[in-house]
Amino acid sequence: MGNINPSLLHIGSTVGALFMALMVIFIRLKASSRPVTIRKIWIPPLGMSTGFAMFVVPEVRFPLWWAAAAFLIGWFIFAYPLIRSTKFEEREGQIFARRSKSFAFILLGLLLIRTLLHEFINQYVSIPQSGGLFFILAFGMILHWRFFMYKRYNQMAPPESRIPQPRG
Repeated sequence: MGNINPSLLHIGSTVGALFMALMVIFIRLKASSRPVTIRKIWIPPLGMSTGFAMFVVPEVRFPLWWAAAAFLIGWFIFAYPLIRSTKFEEREGQIFARRSKSFAFILLGLLLIRTLLHEFINQYVSIPQSGGLFFILAFGMILHWRFFMYKRYNQMAPPESRIPQPRG
């Protein structure tokens, strides 16, 4: 991993995660004043998917079943609080995300759990591998949350703004 001190790398990644969590809280609070669109639902996971390029680096790789486990933990466990706290409302013929008082606390709680898990996992794998594992966990969490949002949006949206669903 080059000449980077692992302690500094660990501190940097924790501070970076805290900064990202605060940015997400800020963005989500501002987003509740703008209508939800299909594009706004899908851009975060699409943008995040570019992170899979990290697996080009051999030091980040790990067994496929680890990736599957991390993805499933994100999908089934970490996404649940986000799904429960996401509500939509219709105003003036448009759909808005209802501001949730618990969202910031949920996000900070997930960050705390993630940090504690990171501490535990770092005893068994390298820092780049744990970064990759937690990226996949976060991707599973975001993807499930956004699928939920898309499904709920399609239930509420007027027919002309929906994307047609395949029949079958």
